[in-house]
Amino acid sequence: MDVKITISFDESVINKAKRYADENNISLSRLTEFLLNKVPSKNYQSLEDFPISDWVSMVGEGQAEYQTKARKNKDIKKEYFKSKK
Repeated sequence: MDVKITISFDESVINKAKRYADENNISLSRLTEFLLNKVPSKNYQSLEDFPISDWVSMVGEGQAEYQTKARKNKDIKKEYFKSKK
């Protein structure tokens, strides 16, 4: 069951995240859910231990350049649903 929440981000971070989600054929909500699901999935001692934290910081500061191979929507959905198990 989906639950709605309201969160606030810097506008430039949201714009970058929307572009990233669009380029990867996933909604911003599902991208956020995917990332937030990763945080408690392992026993990280702090957010700095979380492997994506450096990349997220760089995106927020406008320094990151992240490139991916073109992937089919079907493959992205399969990966997402596999992560939900």
